[in-house]
Amino acid sequence: MVIDAASTTYMLLCTALVQLMTPGLAFFYGGLVSDTGVLTMMMQSFVSMGVASILWYAFVFSLCFGETLGFFGNAGTYVAMTNVNVNEPLMLNGEIVVDGIPGLLFVAYQGMFAVITPALMTGAFQDRFRFKPYLIFITIWLIVVYAPWCHWIWGGGWLAKWGVFDFAGGIVVHITAGFSALASLLVVGKRPSDDESRDVPHNVPFVALGTALLWFGWFGFNGGSALGTNGVAVAAAVNSEIAGSVGLFLWLVIDWLRHGRPGLVGLCVGAIAGLATVTPAAGFIQPWGAFVLGIVASLLCYCCCELRKKLGLDDALDVWGVHGMGGFIGSVLLGVLADPEECGDKATAPTFCVNPGTITRSGEQLGKQLAASVLCAVYSFVVTIVILKLINLVVPIKPDSEQVRSGLDLAEHGEMAYHSPLRAYGADKASQAEKPSVTSKLEEIPSADKPNLDEILEDKVNKISETPSLSI
Repeated sequence: MVIDAASTTYMLLCTALVQLMTPGLAFFYGGLVSDTGVLTMMMQSFVSMGVASILWYAFVFSLCFGETLGFFGNAGTYVAMTNVNVNEPLMLNGEIVVDGIPGLLFVAYQGMFAVITPALMTGAFQDRFRFKPYLIFITIWLIVVYAPWCHWIWGGGWLAKWGVFDFAGGIVVHITAGFSALASLLVVGKRPSDDESRDVPHNVPFVALGTALLWFGWFGFNGGSALGTNGVAVAAAVNSEIAGSVGLFLWLVIDWLRHGRPGLVGLCVGAIAGLATVTPAAGFIQPWGAFVLGIVASLLCYCCCELRKKLGLDDALDVWGVHGMGGFIGSVLLGVLADPEECGDKATAPTFCVNPGTITRSGEQLGKQLAASVLCAVYSFVVTIVILKLINLVVPIKPDSEQVRSGLDLAEHGEMAYHSPLRAYGADKASQAEKPSVTSKLEEIPSADKPNLDEILEDKVNKISETPSLSI
């Protein structure tokens, strides 16, 4: 029950890094959408920091890591941070949950995952989700989708006891968010087909900035999931860098071969695909395994993004193809990429083992990982549809056609990202309608009294031609 200063310092840093990922996601998604919806997209990410954090500290952490009580953890175990101490590790039934760091720090670190997970979904339903129902949705979703899966795998639930592993969130974060995002498309439908600029990023530097922040934060996301300063943290960080880099470069090459030019947006998406795919395996595999996952991430996620276009699914920013399928394949392949059987016993494991005493590769483990991933995908998909259908009965989810036409930034939040004179004039539909045009004024004049504009123009030209020119 001794608090380790080095691990505490490291986990404080990792908590800050993961917190930075949500603003990074806001820039990444915000740059990819149109300039009339960028603030809406960014606000959906930022507001998750408020909603999810309040719920987390109130009772959702307890649902995730409390004593198992049926479907969830016991909401009363750590309700409002009771039984959580800043001077000792987190305790449950007299046993240490995580040694070496204060219990409150563990709560804060895990809370950052709860913040970013619902925000990941927002890229799928760009311009099709009003703000009020969005707040209701992420509140319910955190309780009935995120909390159960977090408890079952990370909180000592039945899947953890069965032997399913997820190092940093391939199942708990990426599959739940990715397949929930896919389900949302069945409720919100497609964007207006006549909007030719809807798939064109309005600010590519924003996309690059968001990618940089996400990648930087991922060292805390994956590296911090070791929950201390040890070799596992080093392996997770290095494996994340390898997979992200391989994913970045291979996606760039695919784009180059297909379109004849290398693109910055594709490069950024490839990096995110690699990082998402290695997340469930980062602290369990050798560097060569991360290299393999980087290759698989680019090929599979790219094909999934193309497939959803063929199927007519309007997943605006390919949340399902990148995060959902990336987390899925990374979680499944962990069963064949983990260390060999001799690493299963921590006491006798060779020194090359990354995380001895945990997962080892085998056909049985592959089956467990596959079963858990499929179950999570189906559960998240079905439950999300039910949640959204019920919300839509009470509060309309989709904005009306006028709100879409004027842009959700202005319609929902009364703000615009860019205040050019032309845009400011064109955005104010109401005042524009009230201002009569010159043409409308002329139409009100009886035909007999209307001035002959051609005669007036000819008279002006004659007068100008009669004016003596000045010579120098």
